[in-house]
Amino acid sequence: MSQSLARVWLHVVFSTKDRRAFLQHEGFRGEMCRMLGYHINQIGCHTLRVGAWIDHVHIVCGLSRTVTIAGLVEHVKVETSKWAKNSTNGASMFSWQSGYGAFSVSQSNLSTVVEYVENQSSHHARKTFQDEFRELCLRYDLEIDERFVWD
Repeated sequence: MSQSLARVWLHVVFSTKDRRAFLQHEGFRGEMCRMLGYHINQIGCHTLRVGAWIDHVHIVCGLSRTVTIAGLVEHVKVETSKWAKNSTNGASMFSWQSGYGAFSVSQSNLSTVVEYVENQSSHHARKTFQDEFRELCLRYDLEIDERFVWD
């Protein structure tokens, strides 16, 4: 086959450094979501949905066949951190945690995951980011080391 094709959907999750409430201001949180989407597209991936709460983000995107997951996450974290530090409603101390979670999403479950990402405020009326992330890892049969996952 001379043409290379790929359709890989990801659900990527990461928090602010030490889960600080940098995204507490709704306007800034919305702008951060737009900036994350912009930088995902800039690297050649496809943004489907970005959602956030006061201390973390969820991204549903299509991974380009030429970009690694680590490269994607590094790019969006670096670029949005720079933007946040200089934004009107941002914080000069803004930083993302060093780690992330990346989960594969089947085409048949894509709309369910997108809906989940869109409804972050209702999820977090009932549970913390840590509980949410633990549940995601459990669902994907990923064992986490609590000593290192919460930086």
